[in-house]
Amino acid sequence: MALGSKSLLTLLCEKKITIFPGVYDGYSARLVSVSGFETATISGAGLSESRLGWADRGILTFKDNLNACAEIASCCDLKLVADADTGYGNAVNVHFTVKAFERAGVHCLSIEDQVFPKRCGHMSGKRLISLSEAKDKIKAAVDARTSDEFLIRARTDAANIDGVNAAVDRLGEYIECGADCVFADALNDIDDIKTIASATAKPLFVNMGFGLRKRSTTPLISPTELESIGVKAVSYPRLLTSAAVRGMRLAIDAFNSDVLGKGLTVDRPDLAVDFDELNELVGLDFLSSLEERFVKDYE
Repeated sequence: MALGSKSLLTLLCEKKITIFPGVYDGYSARLVSVSGFETATISGAGLSESRLGWADRGILTFKDNLNACAEIASCCDLKLVADADTGYGNAVNVHFTVKAFERAGVHCLSIEDQVFPKRCGHMSGKRLISLSEAKDKIKAAVDARTSDEFLIRARTDAANIDGVNAAVDRLGEYIECGADCVFADALNDIDDIKTIASATAKPLFVNMGFGLRKRSTTPLISPTELESIGVKAVSYPRLLTSAAVRGMRLAIDAFNSDVLGKGLTVDRPDLAVDFDELNELVGLDFLSSLEERFVKDYE
């Protein structure tokens, strides 16, 4: 952590809500960082979709996820939340999952209470493990970490399966097991969010998905309004993945139409960054400085 930088838990306990854009690769992490954000969430859906080309239905493996998170952590100074899904097994597996992600350099790990293989919280067909098993996983996660600054986030998908009161009960139990912060996914409306926020003793995350687009599950609510009802953190895990797809579609459509279809030579700064901007984003100046300092003409 940089000198003078606040810990993630300190940020989550402040009055002002903390914003977590979703990142999924080096480009997105660096963009979020240079845009002035201190925090981000590594989107498990974004990793599955971008690295594997498959939807968020439990296809991404432990090693795929871990390696991607380590790579993202190594190229930025963001305080990162990683998504360990169900912990990749039982409470024993959770122990080793936590150890691995803490070593990878992220700042918080999310463990959820779905049955494996899990699926995106906004898809149908979710099922929950028993409360007893879920509690054991959270206890194992808390026990496994080596630093109290590495946070354990307990997630429940109970709200749109068993109702909001079940989600409140589960989150309360997970807090008793030592979770530092909690996350209730796929809440149906602002009243559900208010209910959970008012009943939760630790910082509450909510998921605002695409950020700039509506979806059929949780409604879009502004950070200001979420802050006013007691939410401490809001994530936008699909913001940059959906924007990237839109941007690539616009670029390939223009290329097909103008370059291939009409035989034109075009310069479209509205659709693509130039070589210098791209290199600036991905750290070319730093690499060049290392080369100047340490690489000599050895002939």
